[in-house]
Amino acid sequence: MRIVSANVNGIRSATTKGFLEWLSRSSSDIVCLQEIKAQLEDIPLVAKELAGYTPYFFPAEKKGYAGVGIYSKHPAQKVQYGFGNPQFDAQGRYLQVDFANFRVVNMYFPSGSASADKQADKFLFLQVIFPILEKLLQDPLPCVLCGDWNMAHTKDDLKNWQGNQKNSGFLPEERAWLSSVYALGWVDVYRHLYPLATGEGYTWWSNRGQAYANNVGWRIDLQVASHAMAQGAQSASVFKDQKFSDHAPLVIDYAQAFF
Repeated sequence: MRIVSANVNGIRSATTKGFLEWLSRSSSDIVCLQEIKAQLEDIPLVAKELAGYTPYFFPAEKKGYAGVGIYSKHPAQKVQYGFGNPQFDAQGRYLQVDFANFRVVNMYFPSGSASADKQADKFLFLQVIFPILEKLLQDPLPCVLCGDWNMAHTKDDLKNWQGNQKNSGFLPEERAWLSSVYALGWVDVYRHLYPLATGEGYTWWSNRGQAYANNVGWRIDLQVASHAMAQGAQSASVFKDQKFSDHAPLVIDYAQAFF
């Protein structure tokens, strides 16, 4: 079973860059999209009617902002839009699909880089989502959390770690929060498979300078799984042959079909 997580930085923009054609060729069973930046009526018809997939979209109320979506080759038994927080549900940051034998959660974490107020909102999101992650792990249903987490955990997860220790995305408080998530029992699947890998796993590059060309990146797009799910992971890769946005899709293959 192949699961993909991709921040498309606008589904309309990514569609013009060949993302849907790649997705159709990718042999993916589930594809989690973040930052779709489109209301339901503005999503291109070709993206709503992608052959072979059932789409689920949870846009932000604000036009051209945030929002998440999931494509699945199998219809979900249950779909949950949001996690019960009015502020963040209005931003379209949480989408959960349940199948008979496993669950996929797609999350788009806020970025705090624009201002102190945005960072405060990000810290609030971390606070209110944590008990949700605790509850999900208590459920016996195997689960994977996909998404743009907008945080790197250790110095192995970004190129310029020394210069970013006071910047949003690599603040001590953010790194400690990620450590607390893993302490619950969640598993960073890419790091589980490749504990010593560094630059190969980067999924985001700044548009400034030559960050992409020089692979000055961050590993902030993650698939974090419950133990049963993580143990079935076979391989992981970042697709960089085509550039659809400032992020690259994270592709992970799991041994069990689960469906």
